[in-house]
Amino acid sequence: MPRLGKMRKLRKVGRVLLALVAACFAYAAFVFLTLPDVRTLRTTNPTTTAFIELRAREAHRHGEQGKRVQRWVSYARMSQNLKRAVLVTEDSAFWKHDGLDYQQIKESMEVNLERGEFARGASTITQQLAKNLYLSPSKNPVRKLRELLIARRLEAELSKQRILEIYLNVIEWGDGIYGAEAAARTYFGKSSAELSPAESALLAAAISNPRLMNPGRPTARLLRRQAMVMRRMGAVTPPPVITTAPPIDSGEPIPAGIESVPPLPPVEALPSALPGQPVPTPKKPGGGGSGSV
Repeated sequence: MPRLGKMRKLRKVGRVLLALVAACFAYAAFVFLTLPDVRTLRTTNPTTTAFIELRAREAHRHGEQGKRVQRWVSYARMSQNLKRAVLVTEDSAFWKHDGLDYQQIKESMEVNLERGEFARGASTITQQLAKNLYLSPSKNPVRKLRELLIARRLEAELSKQRILEIYLNVIEWGDGIYGAEAAARTYFGKSSAELSPAESALLAAAISNPRLMNPGRPTARLLRRQAMVMRRMGAVTPPPVITTAPPIDSGEPIPAGIESVPPLPPVEALPSALPGQPVPTPKKPGGGGSGSV
């Protein structure tokens, strides 16, 4: 009898484990099947992002009108100084990885396990873009899994240039200021194509906390970060500009809710594109986005 009871317990445990495995598999399948289709980003600029919508809801809860200043510019029109500075601060291995920096993930896991909390992240620019476009800023494991999967899809479907272009056009650079062009005009009164190394380093240094670190009124801490970025800017190389015809400015009105930035003389042969305007289909250099230099 004791042996029979033991067998029954083992069968019960086996059924429970099988049910758990089946549930995990079903949930993983659900997460995978509900991932966004990123292929549209090959030819269309996103008109909004999950993060921009989050800021709009926060403003609404406080009874305020959400502010949004943004102007889309092509990858070719952005200063090389800015690209270098952003890569230094956010993802120096951007041109080499496939969306995930496994060495950084390993080091972050070790730090977090040692401290017993989520103290350090390891997000690449591609992961940051995935979160910015589609997800919430929460740190729960399910959101992180979706971020990893979306990042891999972005790398599979888009060139490095296109990923960096979208990233630099949608990230927050102050209260209601989104993208490099709006930031450059707001803080320095010039286009993003004209940013100097010092200005680029200052903008890049503020990315980690753009609402507290204002490039227009830099604190001592921000200036120290700027100096560190400038010392390292020569160590990274941005993805090269793809030599295709730039999009033609259609003259479409800026979508409702987006404030215009002060006009500047256009950079010759490098017209801008507004959010939602078709852009040329980029090609991956060397046939892939991982490890190409």
